This record gives sequence, structure tokens and C-alpha cells, in this order.
Amino acid sequence: MHATPVHSGSEPSRLTVALVRSTPGARTHWSTWSLPEGATDRRPDPRTVEEAHVEQHPRGALVTFDLFSALVDSRAGGSAVFADLARRRGWPLPGERVYDVWDRRNKASQRDLTTWVPFTEHSRRALAGAYAELGLAGDAGEDVGLLLGSVGDWPLWPDVATGLPAVARQRRTGVLSNVDDAVFARTRVAALVPDAEVLTSERLGAYKPAREIYRRAREQAGELVHVATSARDVRGALEAGIPVVRLRRPGHHLDADGPPPAVEVDDLHALLAALRG
Repeated sequence: MHATPVHSGSEPSRLTVALVRSTPGARTHWSTWSLPEGATDRRPDPRTVEEAHVEQHPRGALVTFDLFSALVDSRAGGSAVFADLARRRGWPLPGERVYDVWDRRNKASQRDLTTWVPFTEHSRRALAGAYAELGLAGDAGEDVGLLLGSVGDWPLWPDVATGLPAVARQRRTGVLSNVDDAVFARTRVAALVPDAEVLTSERLGAYKPAREIYRRAREQAGELVHVATSARDVRGALEAGIPVVRLRRPGHHLDADGPPPAVEVDDLHALLAALRG
């Protein structure tokens, strides 16, 4: 693993450093961050890089992770539930299609509703809307119970089982997620983080991407570094003034109109290097 300078045409006064990890026979994986103004176009002194990381990611900060995109492959898990329902009920749609419509509506509900309701209720309303949109018959209340009751079977991304404990050995580690406590407790992540460092929408009384949830999380936990994957989470945290490390996952892309994260990594093991743990 080594650091390589990459110039940014839009910001000639800054230097982007690529953290490169080469694997024989595979493509090169890399992540980037920007050094402070005044950095030269030579390979940076490692102490300079270290100072940049310490300033942005203070050692005592709580490192929070999003649950359903950064740690859990929620699309795979949820789609499997809908695929089973489709087989049993003869729906002419794949499970992924039903999941995608439900997920879009669920996130829109969390974003747009001005009064707080539990995550489970957002999910029920979203599923009722998805069934209506897709012309499917089903009891949204009963089926959302099946869906959220299955989260313990939803797979972790491959690096999480070993990578999250590795991060936890170096840094305070928690979760910041739009979820009810009872739903979170069923997930495979629940056993990997201390309950005291779990910041759910139920505990904070707010939902991403509103700034309020990030503000309340910081008030409760102190300084934060948030590890996010989805466009709305990256943008929401950055616009709330929370330092972000973006963890790239399949199927997720940045908001082209939103602020870019200073650091992006491919997996939790690269995250340790980015945090200088």
C-alpha cells in the first residue's frame, strides 16, 4: 500500500493523494483525500498526511457507520424476502423490483414527513404505496412484519465480520442509522458494536438526511467521524458539518450536486489506514 499524488484540475492549489493497494492479477484499488493548501506536487511527507488525517478525523471521535448500506447488504436481504412472496403469490415481478420501489418510497417518507413516526411505520406506508404502484395484492402491515423480521438473515458485506471488529480495536465504533431499536437488535451488526454507541433514529427522534439527526448524534456522542455509503447519507452528514469517510459499495453512487467526501475507501481494512488507526 502506498500514497500517490493525483492533481485536481479544478483546484490547482490542492493535492489529492491516492491510497493505492495493488493485488496481483486484480485491478488496483484506491481511495483519495485532499491535503491542505500549500502541499507540493511531490510525494508528500508521511507526517504531513498523518497531520491532515488527525485534524480531520480526531483520535477520540466516535466512528459511526450507516447500517443498511455501509454494513448490511440490505438490497440482497430484502429482495430475497420479496422474491419468496412473489413465488408464493404468483407476482409477475422479481423481488429486486419490489424492494427497489419500497426502498425509494421508504427513504422519501423519512425525508419528507414533518412529524416523527417509527421506522416500522415509514416502512409500512412505503410498502402500501409500492403495492399500489406495482399493482400487487398484499397486506402491507403483515408483509412489512415479515420483511423487518427477516433482517437477521440479511447478509453483511464480506469485509464486515472481520473489518468492523478490527476498526473497533483501534477506534470508538458505533452505528448511526435510520432504524428502530428493535429492528437494529435483530441485525447481525448488533453483536459487533456496543449498545451505548448505537445512535438510531428512534433514540434521536430524527431521520437522515435531515441535519437534525447528525446534530443530535454529535450532542449525544461528542465528536463524530461518519462512515457512509449512500448519496443521501454522505451529503446529509457533510452538510451538517460531520467529517465523512465514504465506504464504496456496489449499487451506490454519490450525489453529483452534493459536496464530495474528502476520503473514499473500498473496504473496512482500508478504512483503518484512512483513519490512521
